[in-house]
Amino acid sequence: MSPTIGVLALQGDVREHVAALRHEGATAVGVRRPSELDAVDALVVPGGESTTMDKLLRAFDLHEPVRERLRAGMPAYGSCAGMILLADRIIGGIDGQQTLGGVDITVRRNAFGRQVDSFETDLVIDGVEDSADDPVHAVFIRAPWVEDVGPAATVVGRVGEGAAAGRIVAVRQGPVLVTSFHPEVTGDTRVHRLFVQIVRDSL
Repeated sequence: MSPTIGVLALQGDVREHVAALRHEGATAVGVRRPSELDAVDALVVPGGESTTMDKLLRAFDLHEPVRERLRAGMPAYGSCAGMILLADRIIGGIDGQQTLGGVDITVRRNAFGRQVDSFETDLVIDGVEDSADDPVHAVFIRAPWVEDVGPAATVVGRVGEGAAAGRIVAVRQGPVLVTSFHPEVTGDTRVHRLFVQIVRDSL
């Protein structure tokens, strides 16, 4: 079965997510309006600028429809800014920033620093094929980290070394997966493979 997965196409790494999802056998389409959201089985919220994306979600009348679909059990994956938008709670939000919710976590915006503090590291991600032997190469760009995880959510990835060792950077709650990093920019599509399987299992 080829699930139809939407990529929120308001800002951010839309094309890269679409390409990775298609590589893993999904039908991937951009979502900019409620009617397009209605036609998909799941949604990816890409990296970008979370405050801008929050404003655009409301401007395009998508904020409440996405929240309703999430509450109804729609699978979703968020990378970087997408993690912020899918978190239930946020530290460091500005301009009345709201989240879509869906994952029982508290995230801190730009926790790893500014653009100049971007970095790359290798990670083991629970559920990602062979990552214990062949780690996921993760790219962090003005990335958040998870400060607190509630009982409904499960930590599936932490930074393993360096100054940020132990920081939580990947969490799953049911059919919703979030990561601090950008798997769509590396050419390694195993995180997308995991999400496509989560969507298939939900159908």
